[in-house]
Amino acid sequence: MKQEVISMTRKQLNRYEVINQANAGTITVREAAEALGLSERQIKRLKKKVGEEGVAAVIHKNTLRIPSHAIPKETVDKILEIKRSDNYANCNFKHYQELLSEFHGIEISYSALYEMLTAGKIESPRTKRRFKPHRSRKRKPQAGLLTQTDASHHRWFKSDKKLYAMHGVIDDATGQVSGLYMTKNECLLGYFEVFRRTIADYGIPVSAYADMHTIFQSPNKRKAEIDPKINVNDTQIGRALKELGVQLIAARSPQAKGRIERLWGTLQDRLPVEFAIRGITTIDAANEFLKTYIFAFNSEFAVEPEKADSMFCKVPGGLNINYVLCSKEKRIIDAGGVFSYRNKSFKVVETISSGIIPKGAKINVLTSPEFGVKAEYRNIVFEVLPFVPPKRKKPKKEKESVHRKPVPDSNYYKYGQNLVPKLYYEESDTEIIAMLENIFLEKIAK
Repeated sequence: MKQEVISMTRKQLNRYEVINQANAGTITVREAAEALGLSERQIKRLKKKVGEEGVAAVIHKNTLRIPSHAIPKETVDKILEIKRSDNYANCNFKHYQELLSEFHGIEISYSALYEMLTAGKIESPRTKRRFKPHRSRKRKPQAGLLTQTDASHHRWFKSDKKLYAMHGVIDDATGQVSGLYMTKNECLLGYFEVFRRTIADYGIPVSAYADMHTIFQSPNKRKAEIDPKINVNDTQIGRALKELGVQLIAARSPQAKGRIERLWGTLQDRLPVEFAIRGITTIDAANEFLKTYIFAFNSEFAVEPEKADSMFCKVPGGLNINYVLCSKEKRIIDAGGVFSYRNKSFKVVETISSGIIPKGAKINVLTSPEFGVKAEYRNIVFEVLPFVPPKRKKPKKEKESVHRKPVPDSNYYKYGQNLVPKLYYEESDTEIIAMLENIFLEKIAK
């Protein structure tokens, strides 16, 4: 019969020695009770058990017995095997707990999972920084009062080493992510799309907090503070937010918009794992997934605002948000309704309203991936079509006939090489060097 070897603790050894001394009469029952912190009644019971069972009397009967609520060994091995796979290798412990429940149907507490992984010599890839004391800014009391927007360059796909830009908008009061959109680089399209998703799902915010990127601020803005004569125009995103009534606030440091900066740390840790599990390897597939992912993310990380009333505003009736979140540039239209844009010509489609556009009027040319190219005049949007202007034929100039005088045979440039006899020189290098010395060193030689 196989016997289990039990290692006794220092407390159990100490108790066994004291009870043996009490049984031998070396110390009294009261002295043993005071030494072990037990009652005299308990000491008498232990004396009897040690006399009958020996050292086994001081060992707890549940020792080496598997608890009824213990996690089966097969489940433990499966959890460790999944964590060591490529898709989950860079996943932090908390995120891994959520993925086990979602994809593998394994429900486990965070504390149990932490002990299990650390016992398996698996460390979390998310290291904790040393605490830095700083004054935290209080959240806004209502949702929609302030949103923070930014973009983050990161290797979002494990199979692709390229850096892609993730654009995002987060609410300051609740920490809800209202929009995420990925592009190859930080660009105007990315910010248009995250605000489009924000407005579609939540509404128009009161203000937006952004950095000093030239997408938001004109590079001439700081120069204008010194020289008032410098003209400062709104950027495309600045103009769009102004049309929506959103106040654009410039952040002068990353710490000023720390809420969205911390969001990037969380997303850079979680999204590559989410993409790898679902086999997402393209920007288009990622953007489609992000439409619904933000709601699951918000249910985990969002907080309740101080006041329940939301300050997000609905889009006014009759306003097409696509005609605001687009690029607008001024052009002059001719009498035929034709204007040029980006080295191409376009013509306004003739309708009942198109007759209000006079010749030489300034129109807004609207461009967006949502609708292509359109024209706007007095808040009325018109369809346009590519126009190919007829080519003008340039009159051919008749070449004037040039009458040249014949060159006589006595002209030197015609037969001069035959009129003058050729001279031949047969001189050695020594004679040429002597000639050069006579020319350039004559004064020195004298």
